[in-house]
Amino acid sequence: MARILIVGATSAIAAATARLYAARGDRLYLLGRSEDKLRALATDLGESVAGHAAGDFTEANANPDRIRAGFEALGGVDIALVAHGALGDQLESEADYAEAYRQFDSNMLSAVSILIPVANALEAQGSGTIAVMSSVAAERGRPRNYTYAAAKAGLNTYLEGIRSRLWSSGVRVCILKLGPVDTPMTVDHEKDASFSSKEDVAKSIVRVVDVGKAVAYVPARWRPIMAVV
Repeated sequence: MARILIVGATSAIAAATARLYAARGDRLYLLGRSEDKLRALATDLGESVAGHAAGDFTEANANPDRIRAGFEALGGVDIALVAHGALGDQLESEADYAEAYRQFDSNMLSAVSILIPVANALEAQGSGTIAVMSSVAAERGRPRNYTYAAAKAGLNTYLEGIRSRLWSSGVRVCILKLGPVDTPMTVDHEKDASFSSKEDVAKSIVRVVDVGKAVAYVPARWRPIMAVV
Protein backbone atom coordinates (compact mmCIF):
# COMPACT_ATOMS: atom_id res chain seq x y z
CA MET A 1 0.00 0.00 0.00
CA ALA A 2 1.46 3.32 -1.10
CA ARG A 3 0.82 6.62 0.66
CA ILE A 4 -0.05 9.16 -2.01
CA LEU A 5 -0.43 12.93 -1.75
CA ILE A 6 -2.30 14.41 -4.73
CA VAL A 7 -2.17 18.16 -5.33
CA GLY A 8 -4.84 19.36 -7.74
CA ALA A 9 -6.85 16.22 -7.06
CA THR A 10 -10.12 17.45 -8.57
CA SER A 11 -8.67 17.98 -12.04
CA ALA A 12 -10.08 15.40 -14.45
CA ILE A 13 -6.78 13.57 -14.94
CA ALA A 14 -5.80 13.59 -11.27
CA ALA A 15 -9.23 12.35 -10.19
CA ALA A 16 -9.04 9.49 -12.70
CA THR A 17 -5.56 8.65 -11.39
CA ALA A 18 -6.78 8.79 -7.79
CA ARG A 19 -9.48 6.26 -8.63
CA LEU A 20 -6.87 3.83 -9.94
CA TYR A 21 -4.74 4.24 -6.82
CA ALA A 22 -7.76 3.77 -4.56
CA ALA A 23 -8.84 0.66 -6.47
CA ARG A 24 -5.52 -1.05 -5.79
CA GLY A 25 -5.64 -0.23 -2.08
CA ASP A 26 -3.41 2.82 -1.77
CA ARG A 27 -3.93 5.52 0.86
CA LEU A 28 -4.63 9.05 -0.39
CA TYR A 29 -4.58 12.63 0.82
CA LEU A 30 -6.28 15.06 -1.55
CA LEU A 31 -5.57 18.75 -2.07
CA GLY A 32 -7.60 20.87 -4.48
CA ARG A 33 -9.21 24.24 -5.05
CA SER A 34 -12.90 23.34 -4.66
CA GLU A 35 -14.17 22.07 -1.31
CA ASP A 36 -17.37 20.75 -2.90
CA LYS A 37 -15.52 18.82 -5.61
CA LEU A 38 -12.99 17.48 -3.11
CA ARG A 39 -15.72 16.29 -0.78
CA ALA A 40 -17.51 14.55 -3.64
CA LEU A 41 -14.29 12.87 -4.81
CA ALA A 42 -13.38 11.81 -1.28
CA THR A 43 -16.84 10.30 -0.83
CA ASP A 44 -16.48 8.46 -4.13
CA LEU A 45 -13.07 7.07 -3.14
CA GLY A 46 -14.25 6.01 0.30
CA GLU A 47 -11.95 4.62 2.97
CA SER A 48 -8.84 5.05 0.84
CA VAL A 49 -8.89 8.79 1.62
CA ALA A 50 -6.99 9.77 4.76
CA GLY A 51 -8.07 13.39 4.45
CA HIS A 52 -8.54 16.33 2.14
CA ALA A 53 -8.20 20.10 2.16
CA ALA A 54 -9.20 22.88 -0.21
CA GLY A 55 -7.34 26.08 -0.99
CA ASP A 56 -5.94 28.39 -3.64
CA PHE A 57 -2.44 27.17 -4.48
CA THR A 58 -1.46 30.59 -5.81
CA GLU A 59 -1.57 31.68 -2.15
CA ALA A 60 1.99 30.43 -1.90
CA ASN A 61 2.56 31.18 1.79
CA ALA A 62 -0.17 28.70 2.75
CA ASN A 63 1.22 25.79 0.74
CA PRO A 64 3.84 24.56 3.24
CA ASP A 65 1.14 24.03 5.88
CA ARG A 66 -1.09 22.24 3.36
CA ILE A 67 1.72 19.89 2.41
CA ARG A 68 2.67 19.31 6.04
CA ALA A 69 -0.91 18.33 6.86
CA GLY A 70 -0.88 15.76 4.08
CA PHE A 71 2.37 14.19 5.25
CA GLU A 72 1.07 14.02 8.81
CA ALA A 73 -2.27 12.50 7.82
CA LEU A 74 -0.56 9.78 5.78
CA GLY A 75 2.32 9.19 8.19
CA GLY A 76 4.77 9.94 5.38
CA VAL A 77 4.44 10.03 1.61
CA ASP A 78 5.59 7.53 -1.00
CA ILE A 79 4.28 9.42 -4.06
CA ALA A 80 3.54 13.13 -4.33
CA LEU A 81 1.55 13.73 -7.52
CA VAL A 82 1.28 17.38 -8.53
CA ALA A 83 -1.47 18.10 -11.06
CA HIS A 84 -1.69 21.85 -10.76
CA GLY A 85 -1.91 24.36 -13.60
CA ALA A 86 -4.11 26.15 -16.14
CA LEU A 87 -3.93 26.95 -19.84
CA GLY A 88 -4.84 30.65 -19.79
CA ASP A 89 -5.44 32.93 -22.77
CA GLN A 90 -2.45 33.26 -25.10
CA LEU A 91 -3.72 36.33 -26.97
CA GLU A 92 -4.51 38.13 -23.73
CA SER A 93 -1.06 37.27 -22.37
CA GLU A 94 0.49 38.98 -25.40
CA ALA A 95 -1.28 42.24 -24.58
CA ASP A 96 -1.54 42.17 -20.80
CA TYR A 97 1.33 41.41 -18.42
CA ALA A 98 -1.16 40.52 -15.69
CA GLU A 99 -2.44 37.58 -17.75
CA ALA A 100 1.11 36.51 -18.61
CA TYR A 101 1.97 36.61 -14.90
CA ARG A 102 -1.15 34.59 -14.03
CA GLN A 103 -0.04 31.86 -16.41
CA PHE A 104 3.47 31.77 -14.96
CA ASP A 105 2.06 31.82 -11.44
CA SER A 106 -0.44 29.00 -11.97
CA ASN A 107 1.89 26.81 -14.03
CA MET A 108 5.31 27.41 -12.47
CA LEU A 109 5.60 29.78 -9.50
CA SER A 110 2.83 28.30 -7.37
CA ALA A 111 4.06 24.83 -8.32
CA VAL A 112 7.48 25.79 -6.95
CA SER A 113 5.84 26.85 -3.69
CA ILE A 114 4.35 23.36 -3.50
CA LEU A 115 7.49 21.53 -4.54
CA ILE A 116 9.78 23.19 -1.99
CA PRO A 117 8.02 21.69 1.07
CA VAL A 118 7.39 18.40 -0.74
CA ALA A 119 11.05 18.03 -1.73
CA ASN A 120 12.32 18.97 1.72
CA ALA A 121 9.97 16.55 3.47
CA LEU A 122 10.91 13.66 1.18
CA GLU A 123 14.60 14.48 1.56
CA ALA A 124 14.23 14.29 5.34
CA GLN A 125 12.27 11.06 4.94
CA GLY A 126 14.96 9.59 2.69
CA SER A 127 12.59 8.12 0.13
CA GLY A 128 9.66 8.83 -2.15
CA THR A 129 8.74 9.98 -5.63
CA ILE A 130 7.71 13.40 -6.88
CA ALA A 131 5.59 13.10 -10.04
CA VAL A 132 4.52 16.31 -11.76
CA MET A 133 2.14 16.75 -14.67
CA SER A 134 3.77 18.97 -17.26
CA SER A 135 3.16 19.21 -21.01
CA VAL A 136 4.72 18.42 -24.36
CA ALA A 137 4.04 22.10 -25.10
CA ALA A 138 7.06 22.93 -22.94
CA GLU A 139 9.40 21.60 -25.62
CA ARG A 140 8.49 24.19 -28.25
CA GLY A 141 7.52 27.85 -28.27
CA ARG A 142 4.54 28.00 -30.60
CA PRO A 143 2.40 31.07 -31.37
CA ARG A 144 -0.79 29.51 -30.02
CA ASN A 145 0.43 28.88 -26.45
CA TYR A 146 4.00 30.07 -25.89
CA THR A 147 3.29 31.79 -22.56
CA TYR A 148 1.92 28.56 -21.10
CA ALA A 149 4.73 26.61 -22.77
CA ALA A 150 7.42 28.86 -21.30
CA ALA A 151 5.99 28.45 -17.80
CA LYS A 152 5.94 24.66 -18.14
CA ALA A 153 9.48 24.69 -19.56
CA GLY A 154 10.64 26.60 -16.50
CA LEU A 155 8.90 24.07 -14.27
CA ASN A 156 10.61 21.19 -16.07
CA THR A 157 14.04 22.74 -15.58
CA TYR A 158 13.27 23.29 -11.90
CA LEU A 159 12.29 19.63 -11.56
CA GLU A 160 15.52 18.54 -13.23
CA GLY A 161 17.39 20.45 -10.55
CA ILE A 162 15.37 18.85 -7.77
CA ARG A 163 16.08 15.43 -9.26
CA SER A 164 19.83 16.03 -9.26
CA ARG A 165 19.78 17.46 -5.76
CA LEU A 166 17.73 14.64 -4.20
CA TRP A 167 19.11 11.64 -6.09
CA SER A 168 21.56 10.71 -3.34
CA SER A 169 18.76 11.00 -0.77
CA GLY A 170 16.75 8.23 -2.40
CA VAL A 171 14.07 10.56 -3.76
CA ARG A 172 13.03 10.22 -7.40
CA VAL A 173 11.44 12.81 -9.68
CA CYS A 174 9.18 11.96 -12.62
CA ILE A 175 8.30 14.64 -15.17
CA LEU A 176 5.07 13.68 -16.92
CA LYS A 177 4.94 15.33 -20.34
CA LEU A 178 1.29 15.09 -21.29
CA GLY A 179 -0.06 15.47 -24.79
CA PRO A 180 -3.55 16.94 -25.36
CA VAL A 181 -6.23 15.32 -23.21
CA ASP A 182 -10.00 15.54 -23.55
CA THR A 183 -10.90 17.26 -20.27
CA PRO A 184 -12.88 20.32 -19.14
CA MET A 185 -9.66 22.36 -19.48
CA THR A 186 -9.68 21.73 -23.24
CA VAL A 187 -13.43 21.96 -23.73
CA ASP A 188 -13.05 24.87 -26.18
CA HIS A 189 -10.40 23.09 -28.26
CA GLU A 190 -11.32 21.30 -31.46
CA LYS A 191 -10.68 17.62 -30.81
CA ASP A 192 -8.72 15.40 -33.20
CA ALA A 193 -6.80 12.13 -33.07
CA SER A 194 -4.01 13.72 -31.02
CA PHE A 195 -6.27 13.89 -27.95
CA SER A 196 -6.27 11.12 -25.35
CA SER A 197 -8.90 10.20 -22.79
CA LYS A 198 -8.30 11.01 -19.14
CA GLU A 199 -8.71 7.33 -18.29
CA ASP A 200 -5.95 6.23 -20.65
CA VAL A 201 -3.67 9.00 -19.42
CA ALA A 202 -4.32 8.02 -15.80
CA LYS A 203 -3.34 4.41 -16.53
CA SER A 204 -0.11 5.59 -18.13
CA ILE A 205 0.69 7.85 -15.17
CA VAL A 206 0.28 5.04 -12.65
CA ARG A 207 2.45 2.75 -14.75
CA VAL A 208 5.36 5.11 -15.41
CA VAL A 209 5.47 6.37 -11.82
CA ASP A 210 5.54 2.79 -10.55
CA VAL A 211 8.51 1.89 -12.76
CA GLY A 212 10.38 5.03 -11.74
CA LYS A 213 10.81 6.82 -15.06
CA ALA A 214 12.58 10.16 -14.87
CA VAL A 215 10.74 11.59 -17.89
CA ALA A 216 7.64 10.09 -19.45
CA TYR A 217 5.67 11.17 -22.48
CA VAL A 218 2.00 10.46 -21.81
CA PRO A 219 0.88 8.71 -23.89
CA ALA A 220 4.18 7.27 -25.12
CA ARG A 221 3.47 8.08 -28.77
CA TRP A 222 4.39 11.70 -28.06
CA ARG A 223 8.09 10.89 -27.67
CA PRO A 224 8.72 10.21 -31.38
CA ILE A 225 6.30 12.95 -32.38
CA MET A 226 8.18 15.59 -30.38
CA ALA A 227 11.48 14.33 -31.74
CA VAL A 228 10.52 15.39 -35.24
CA VAL A 229 8.19 18.38 -34.91
